[in-house]
Amino acid sequence: MARIAVEQSLQSVKEYLQNKGYEVVDLNQNTQADAIVITGQDRNILGMQDITTKSPVINAKGLTPEEVYQQLSNRLS
Repeated sequence: MARIAVEQSLQSVKEYLQNKGYEVVDLNQNTQADAIVITGQDRNILGMQDITTKSPVINAKGLTPEEVYQQLSNRLS
């Protein structure tokens, strides 16, 4: 199953994704992941303004854990 990096403040999302079988890791500067889930509160991801990634980034602001899961499923398939 895919490895998902999740911002630390999104505990309910982390738990939901783990229950769905994803490998969930904390988002940090050294994280390599198939997708990234952020809160959307800070556009300066990981303290770097020029970060680039080929992995899909899901903005979880206003979404339920199930909605985050659905977006991940769609983008990773």
